[in-house]
Amino acid sequence: YTAFNMLLRVVLIILISISTAFHAKDSYRRVAQTSFGAGEHLEYRVHYGIFNAANAVVDVSPQIQYVNGRPCYKINIVGTTLGAFSWFAKVRDEWQSWTDTSAIVSHKFYRNIQENNYRKVETTLFNHDTDDAIVTDENGTKKFDVPNHIQDAISGYFYLRTLDFTRLAPNEVVDVPTFFESSVYKLKVKYKGKDTVKTKFGRIKALKIIPILPNNELFKGENSIRIWVSDDANKVPIKVEVDLWVGSLVMEVSSYGGARNN
Repeated sequence: YTAFNMLLRVVLIILISISTAFHAKDSYRRVAQTSFGAGEHLEYRVHYGIFNAANAVVDVSPQIQYVNGRPCYKINIVGTTLGAFSWFAKVRDEWQSWTDTSAIVSHKFYRNIQENNYRKVETTLFNHDTDDAIVTDENGTKKFDVPNHIQDAISGYFYLRTLDFTRLAPNEVVDVPTFFESSVYKLKVKYKGKDTVKTKFGRIKALKIIPILPNNELFKGENSIRIWVSDDANKVPIKVEVDLWVGSLVMEVSSYGGARNN
């Protein structure tokens, strides 16, 4: 792996950390939300030091689709490397989630990984009645037991946007499982309270959360990832800062459209 592969791993961990901060107690309880809807479009730019390293685009399909007999938002995320970073590793990764429109839980997760000559296509189907995940890739199909109400790396991120943060106390820590790469991860996320963050759109009122990380060879300390979510009706992740043992990384929203609330 090159430095690019490490960079992509960091971005993916950020997305998982955002997505698994919180999730519903009941798989099919109705989650009242007005933060997002079909047709939303978000773009992010990733900087590694002074370099523009990658773009990420998040789209919610205008059409509602059905999985497991349930109406779902189809959410698509595409990440591509840019400029000089593509000299080391040409990457185009795509993730998709079919997220229940009422319960905001995942019914299906898909990823198509293209990194230089490496390819991986994988589909995961979730059955919330029996608490299992069925994963199909080039090696066949496997079934995994998962905890109750588990999320994928995208659906949980959208559930986060439905929360009433006024009911969370600063420094409150939430421990939540998510299923990714045939494994269940238990991630702890700390809500730090309100903040103001500088962006290309000006200074924006935000909510700050920090994934709590174990000792590792990639991130520099327990509080090395800091995430800011807009403190408004849309609750969009607008900025992420990461301290690495070698350099630093910043991911910022660069464009948005189709927001449910203007």
